[in-house]
Amino acid sequence: MWISQAPALALLLIHWVFGQKPPVSETGSVICKLQGTSAQPALSKQGDFLIGGIFAFHYDFILEQNYTRHPLPLQCTGRFVMQSRTGNTLRFARAMEFAIQEINNRLDILPNVTLGYQIYDSCGTLPMAVKVAFQFANGLDPGFIIDPSCQAVAKVAAVIGDSNSTPSIGIARLLGLFRVPQVSHFATCACLSDKRQYPAFFRTIPSDHYQAAALAQLVKHFGWTWIGAIRSDSDYGNNGMASFLKAAQKEGICVEYSVAFSSSSPQSKVERVAEIIRSSTSKTIVAFTNSVDIRILMEELTKKTTPLLQWIGCEAWLTDPEVLKFGELAGALGFGIERSIIPRFREFLLDLSAVQVTESPILQELWEDTFNCRLAQHQSNLDTGKGLKICTGTENLSAVNVPYTDTSQLRISNMVYKAMYAIAHAIHGVVCKDNENQQPQCNKNTVVQPYQVLEQLKKVNFTTNGYPVGFDSNGDPVPTYELVNWQESEDGTLHFVTVGRYDASKPKDQQFSMSRNISWMNKQSPVPVSVCSVRCHPGTRKPNCLNFATDSTDCISCPDEYWPNSQRDECLPKLVEFLSLDEVLGIILAVCSIAGACMVVAVAVIFYRHRASPIVRANNSELSFLLLFSLTLCFLCSLTFIGQPSDWSCMLRHTAFGITFVLCISCVLGKTIVVLTAFKATIPGNSIMKWFGPPQQRMTVVCFTSVQALICTLWLVLSPPFPIKNMSLYKERIILECNLGSAGAFWAVLGYIGLLAFLCFVLAFLARKLPDNFNEAKFITFSMLIFCAVWITFIPTYVSSPGKFTVAVEIFAILASSFGLMACIFVPKCFIIIFRPEQNTKKHLMGKVPSKSL
Repeated sequence: MWISQAPALALLLIHWVFGQKPPVSETGSVICKLQGTSAQPALSKQGDFLIGGIFAFHYDFILEQNYTRHPLPLQCTGRFVMQSRTGNTLRFARAMEFAIQEINNRLDILPNVTLGYQIYDSCGTLPMAVKVAFQFANGLDPGFIIDPSCQAVAKVAAVIGDSNSTPSIGIARLLGLFRVPQVSHFATCACLSDKRQYPAFFRTIPSDHYQAAALAQLVKHFGWTWIGAIRSDSDYGNNGMASFLKAAQKEGICVEYSVAFSSSSPQSKVERVAEIIRSSTSKTIVAFTNSVDIRILMEELTKKTTPLLQWIGCEAWLTDPEVLKFGELAGALGFGIERSIIPRFREFLLDLSAVQVTESPILQELWEDTFNCRLAQHQSNLDTGKGLKICTGTENLSAVNVPYTDTSQLRISNMVYKAMYAIAHAIHGVVCKDNENQQPQCNKNTVVQPYQVLEQLKKVNFTTNGYPVGFDSNGDPVPTYELVNWQESEDGTLHFVTVGRYDASKPKDQQFSMSRNISWMNKQSPVPVSVCSVRCHPGTRKPNCLNFATDSTDCISCPDEYWPNSQRDECLPKLVEFLSLDEVLGIILAVCSIAGACMVVAVAVIFYRHRASPIVRANNSELSFLLLFSLTLCFLCSLTFIGQPSDWSCMLRHTAFGITFVLCISCVLGKTIVVLTAFKATIPGNSIMKWFGPPQQRMTVVCFTSVQALICTLWLVLSPPFPIKNMSLYKERIILECNLGSAGAFWAVLGYIGLLAFLCFVLAFLARKLPDNFNEAKFITFSMLIFCAVWITFIPTYVSSPGKFTVAVEIFAILASSFGLMACIFVPKCFIIIFRPEQNTKKHLMGKVPSKSL
């Protein structure tokens, strides 16, 4: 149910996003109106079921936004120019028309059913493509009322297009929400095979994933191990080149450079790319670009002397006749979509008259630009003043040679043709019943939901004109390519020659096959060489060196994160080292940390169960429990030092350590001050205890801890610790560690802890001979003595320890000082509570009973 109502929901969502409340009718139903102006189709025909088409007839658009009035609708701009780019696109759209005309005349597919179409101009841009996709998904009149009886379906049963990957991605994201199937004829980005993101996307052209693998095999086949790489700065170029570089790495191919540019790049960037190519040492270039970008680059390269290069191309430009004019590309080699024949298609393209073209704006542009005239109804005084003639109506398309009429190599046009037939077979599966030896029975009144066509598309498997059509689980066809070579004829012109084939459905050793000789750059007969240097002949050698790349003329050091093997002919990744839980030392320290925390928890349980006993009450139970809590954190904070350093762990480990230890020492300092003030309070007339009661004790702990928290906050804000790869300590290993960020802040944290510990030690030492059998100041003195000894020893050891042992030393210092505090302050009390309960009396604590040595 929700799929059928999706268009209405989409409109409600648009209202909500822009903060608009949908109007309500007098009956209480919600009235929705489409926002903006609908785009008009370039080609259209009514039918029982509509098929949408999105093609880029123009390549720019105007969007006026002055934010003072309602913006005008998107408008494609630029005259329709009869060049390869736009002429081919119109031929693609007419291939869709031709396929629909054929299907409507057939009796075995959708008999008695008429397919219609609406073909729109996407301007080759994402905004217009998405706008058209919204129109296809709506299927509603400009004004409608949503009520329980409204069961709107999408305007079209399926969509063909777009020719480029970037607009196709935007269309696929939108149509996928409503399960409207989209079949592209020229969008090759491997990313579109992801069914989680694009559940309704199909294509009749192979994914770039296979083309990238084929190009890598081609480069490896001819022994080119040192190459350059250029790409279009678009979804097509970036994703395609990423796949190629990954495949090339597996084949052992080295890439000297990989640069991106586009037709919208500044001229300075194109010049920079051209200069990189001229100054490079590699003689083979893999170009993953579209035809427009390669033309721009070649125009720049021809301005200066450029060395002869072996060009390896992709299907987007390698079979584009418009690029053949660049003689510098002679010998170019690469993969293209298989050449095909569509019977009667040329006659269909040429069967146009001046009267017929007036029905379509795009056909009017075709006619006027081809014959350099203006149709009578478009003639203006301005045109007459410029001397532009009026079309006579006797013009004949068969007499001109333009890309629109060129059917010598129907490659992408056949992809459109196959896409249309795939959709027709899918609709046939929804509305028709096939009877053996009888004509199929079709019900053209069936309400076809797009998701039904989507499910049928997954099952289509047929052959048309000898070409198989079907889709795998990713919506991709069986990947096959022609190996195309640019060869020069006797008259000096370049033309495409098929010299081999690639079929990814075959076993890997049989995928690539050759059928003809290849013409190399400058008509060279041997295969061009593109390696770092030629291998040494038998009986000769190169001087050995510490690190070098195979076939290099000079010794080239391995990258920082690599180290040569024993033969010095390969760079291997360095071993990465850090204190982890996978080694014995890390496990021991982690176990000690957790064991210490568990012991503190056990002490806390004992104290809580005996909280009313004299020994617990006499030792300031509130500060004791806070001290136990801070000791638990001290033990656990050591765990942050174990494991691979990250931004968060580096910041957490030092700040957590600093704050928890100050909290711990503050509690000990508070207990020490309590001991001193308690003794002073026994002197007649002394009222010091009222100045250091429980509120003042809490405030002391908070103030001391807040100072450390402030230091740590400034540290994290101004110069926080961060993970680094230390490659200077060992040549063959990488040490992952935390850079302190600010050494001054680190030593300030340690210095503040040391200051509090020293102050606590001095006060406890002064109170060590105070009366009472259980003088806590003695135990605090011992604990602070251990604490200071550990951290004084820590400093030189920390500075001199290498690699992961630096972290181990810091963890050891944390654990040792924590165990020292717990053992000196709490273990004696627990011993009396558990094993000497007779000493857990007020008389004994006040010195009324002779004490025994522990």
